[in-house]
Amino acid sequence: MRLGVLDVGSNTVHLLVVDAHRGAHPMPMSSTKATLRLSESIDDSGRITTAGAKRLTDTVAEFAAIAKTSGCIQLMAFATSAVREAANSEAVLARVRAETGVQLRVLTGVDEARLTFLAVRRWYGWSAGRILDLDIGGGSLEMSNGGDEEPDVALSLQLGAGRLTRDWLRDDPPGKRKVAVLRDWLDAELTLPAKQLLDAGRPDLAVGTSKTFRSLARLTGAAPSSAGPRARRELTASGLRQLIAFISRMTAADRAELEGVSSDRSQQLVAGALVAEASMRALGLESLEICPWALREGLILRKLDSDLAGEPGTGNAGEPATGNGRTAVVTDTIETVSK
Repeated sequence: MRLGVLDVGSNTVHLLVVDAHRGAHPMPMSSTKATLRLSESIDDSGRITTAGAKRLTDTVAEFAAIAKTSGCIQLMAFATSAVREAANSEAVLARVRAETGVQLRVLTGVDEARLTFLAVRRWYGWSAGRILDLDIGGGSLEMSNGGDEEPDVALSLQLGAGRLTRDWLRDDPPGKRKVAVLRDWLDAELTLPAKQLLDAGRPDLAVGTSKTFRSLARLTGAAPSSAGPRARRELTASGLRQLIAFISRMTAADRAELEGVSSDRSQQLVAGALVAEASMRALGLESLEICPWALREGLILRKLDSDLAGEPGTGNAGEPATGNGRTAVVTDTIETVSK
């Protein structure tokens, strides 16, 4: 079947169209992105502004139409931290539903960690042993550790690259003192979560997912995207330290000129690098493998698993699927979302 996955993040809205069926490798057919910077459309009262809600609604309508013309039979639409934490989240979701027919489902941070872990497990297989995964988003940092397809520990911390840039690194370039203070603060914030993760067991494989980790790995010498998803990519702690010393002295405009760094993410690259560095330091990791699969692939895989198992609720569009303690996945048919 051809599926569409619509991901409303803190920074971008991303539509991934794939051909997928149970037991097969989901094959990406197209990828469409729009930079919305939804987290920057939140006012002092914690509400998404009217203008921000309109941009979101317009983008969802446009991407739902693309999914339909691409031949998708189902669209899985979800939102993460920016919508999740907004004081007027329910009103914004209701507006999107009323004007586009798309019902955005808000994932919890733990849902994000668990679904991303599933994707990582399927990518590397059982031979990888115990896996520890780190995923840096715009609003949050997800961390998970486990030996099966469900992690033993799944955590979500408000340590996203966009959030920390707004709260800590507003100067361009950020000053050395700000970087040093943020480093110390991150070390303190990650002490307990790192202990929780490692108490579940030392990993056989440590993995980084997300655009932030891919960009950092590329900037430290990993293979470019043109080498394909199966090229082995690694991010080392020593390479990351050297990179931070370099990019923290650059302006966002200069960082956008670096290979593998998009203009919409250049501003938050330093904060993302500091989170990656602090996480690896707290966990005692000298390197991470970079996995090309993450949250969107995890949603697709969980949906295929749920359809095969016939879990309660998976057959009705708009109804939550639950069972066996696993993450709910909701799908809407294109006929429904493209009224």
